Amino acid sequence: MSRSVYNYTIDVLKKVSFNPLLFKKELSKASSRLLPYEYDELIIWVKKFTFENPHLEKVLV
Repeated sequence: MSRSVYNYTIDVLKKVSFNPLLFKKELSKASSRLLPYEYDELIIWVKKFTFENPHLEKVLV
């Protein structure tokens, strides 16, 4: 079940990626919803995604 939450979180992050503030808010929510190892995987995904979308780089600071 938890893996579906992980996949849902990625889908939501992709959909709100047009707005860095929403992206940051959803990323913050994910930290409380996901298991620790899933959150670590998500951070790896976010780093790759923000590299491809430079307007989101401020989120990681």
